Amino acid sequence: MRYKALALQTTCFAINAALTPEEARKRMQHNVERIEQQIQASKRFIGPDLRLVVLPEYFLTGFPMGEDIDQWQRKACLYPDDLLWTRLGAIARQQQIYLSGNVYDLDEHFPDLYFQSSFVLSPTGERILHYRRLNSMFAPTPHDVWDKYLEVYGLEAVFPVADTELGRLACIASEEILYPEIARCLLMRGAEVFLHSTSEVGSPQLTPKNVAKLARAIENIAYVVSANSAGIADIAIPFASADGGSKIVHYEGHVLCEAGFGESMVAHATLDIGALRAHRARPGMANYIARQRFELFSESYARYSFYPPNRFLNKKPERSDFMENIRQAAARWSE
Repeated sequence: MRYKALALQTTCFAINAALTPEEARKRMQHNVERIEQQIQASKRFIGPDLRLVVLPEYFLTGFPMGEDIDQWQRKACLYPDDLLWTRLGAIARQQQIYLSGNVYDLDEHFPDLYFQSSFVLSPTGERILHYRRLNSMFAPTPHDVWDKYLEVYGLEAVFPVADTELGRLACIASEEILYPEIARCLLMRGAEVFLHSTSEVGSPQLTPKNVAKLARAIENIAYVVSANSAGIADIAIPFASADGGSKIVHYEGHVLCEAGFGESMVAHATLDIGALRAHRARPGMANYIARQRFELFSESYARYSFYPPNRFLNKKPERSDFMENIRQAAARWSE
């Protein structure tokens, strides 16, 4: 299977200034309409073999800046049956693409929280993958309610992989590209293409996340489709702080395409899943997957814990709790 993938670099319009949930919803709807136009135009230019589009991390809402949990739940989060899911699915269906992005969403099993979630929608409009971010500085994660989350959803839902005609797709959210264990657990379940919705520093220098994108591709023999924002508007942070560098990385670690700064569809390239699978099946020094020995590391991971789970299992988090958890983890690590 050979097809075109696009890391769409688009401006993210934040909803923080909205005074009511209704106003925030209108801004979110406008953001979706804008994305739809850009995807449609990009496919016309790139061609009908464009089958996969990845959106930046904050394409729908931006991120919370001072809002507490309740405020962000009301203002920015999607319900499981939200009409915006339907609208995004309609874009995937109309353009006959697999569409991936990242949003904030609610879960009836955890009413005191929200999660930051990556998704994949199929060309039928169906949501075929729903991944909750596992490592976040200022947002709740499944790890914070770990025991109950496993009871409700099971471990395989924590590391979902979608087996599609485009290969086996998996999502990595934003700074999680810096955590090799997340990509590795997805690889264990067959992932071949990592869909990376991000909103990160754009710089002509080689940033930590860009180093990590190359590393995750090489060590897992996987494509990385990484979509960064083209700036974040309507917040106090300087607009272009998170701008540029959307890219697609080949499974041997070289960059196939990369956007500059500003809104762009430049980051599109051909993914060859047949060639990737042949490379993974080839014995030799460069087959890092076949040479990996997981048992060497399992006991060490089981023995040490610096950031314990279940921090919010019986506690509704306050904004200050997130930083305090980091302080405690840092102190535990330095003991």
